[in-house]
Order: sequence, then C-alpha cells, then structure tokens
Amino acid sequence: MGKKLNTGDAFPRMTLQFTDGSRVTLPDDLRAHVSVVLFYRGHW
Repeated sequence: MGKKLNTGDAFPRMTLQFTDGSRVTLPDDLRAHVSVVLFYRGHW
C-alpha cells in the first residue's frame, strides 16, 4: 500500500490508462486548482 498523504502534501504524479486506451496524467491534466480524485475498484 502506498504512503498516506497528509494535509499540504502534493499529489503524486501518476499516469492512468483507461480501457479505451486513452491516458490521463495526474495532477497535470486536472484543470482546477482544487480537485477531488476518487479511486474506486469495482467488483468484476
């Protein structure tokens, strides 16, 4: 398990690939100064 972020910590840079092959790099591709990122692993 990764390190827990504390108040004031920078979000770690990561690239996520979607099932359609497209990618998004966080936090670079976020448009807003403040954002909420929710990771949900569904059951499949």
